[in-house]
Amino acid sequence: MSITVEHLYKSYGKQLVLNDISFSIKSGEIVGFLGNNGAGKSTTMKIITGYLEADSGHVDVCGVDVAKNTLEAHRKIGYLPEHNPIYPDMYVREYLRFVAGLYKLGKQANARVDEMIERTGLTREYKKKIGMLSKGYRQRVGLAQALIPNPEVLILDEPTTGLDPNQIDEVRTLIKEVGREKTVLLSTHIMQEVSAICDRVIIINKGKIAVDDKESAVVSVQDDDSLVIQVEFSAPQSVEALGKLENVLSVKEAGLNTYLLRCSSDERARIFQYAVDQKTVLLTLRLQEKSMEDVFRNYTKQKDHV
Repeated sequence: MSITVEHLYKSYGKQLVLNDISFSIKSGEIVGFLGNNGAGKSTTMKIITGYLEADSGHVDVCGVDVAKNTLEAHRKIGYLPEHNPIYPDMYVREYLRFVAGLYKLGKQANARVDEMIERTGLTREYKKKIGMLSKGYRQRVGLAQALIPNPEVLILDEPTTGLDPNQIDEVRTLIKEVGREKTVLLSTHIMQEVSAICDRVIIINKGKIAVDDKESAVVSVQDDDSLVIQVEFSAPQSVEALGKLENVLSVKEAGLNTYLLRCSSDERARIFQYAVDQKTVLLTLRLQEKSMEDVFRNYTKQKDHV
């Protein structure tokens, strides 16, 4: 395993942030690490990278005990933290050359810096001071510095924050390319990002692992097995009447003459018959597919009330 996390506990004062966190990630996996703000994502990532010490538990990266051999573990890891710690007064290439020097790349430094400038889309900006760059380009600089040492493991905390849609697509493509040969653990609040690039999803809620499975499996299997059917009629309908249909659990208005019916089974045939009985035209009748947004809400927001 490239990353092995076993029974992590971490508290800040009286607040328990991580409560017995365990998971492992194989080489070549791209894993999405999801959770609400304050759930413990960044804390877990900082412990994996050796920048924060756990109260108890064990972390191993590429066969290296992070707590006992932090410097050796750092050589295996490329890390982009949530708040990108770059120097605004340095030029882009100057900064990346500085990072290469920290990793003691020697004669390979210039070639590696040039390669990362090209791969992260900084070709037009590398002669500028970092402080002059947009937030999106500063994020690219952070990603470039994480890749400079050619790490076996890449830890990315909100890697596409501040990027425009085109830049997001470019960074996603880069992460997918990198993921073919490295282990990638990334946190994000963009659910489409998970579906686009992640092989697997780990959801953390209140300091505990709530979900750990392949993205497709997580979407298809949830605690709530109800179905949502979107219906659009040619004329307004009674929410109360729709709610009385068999196996309809709830009804929500979702636009002009449009309703979302949460059902315990697929009731499209019954809804079609309802439209016939009401002598109204049925414009839309479709089953909504479950998405990562549904999964995320189900395992975070909903479980807060248990």
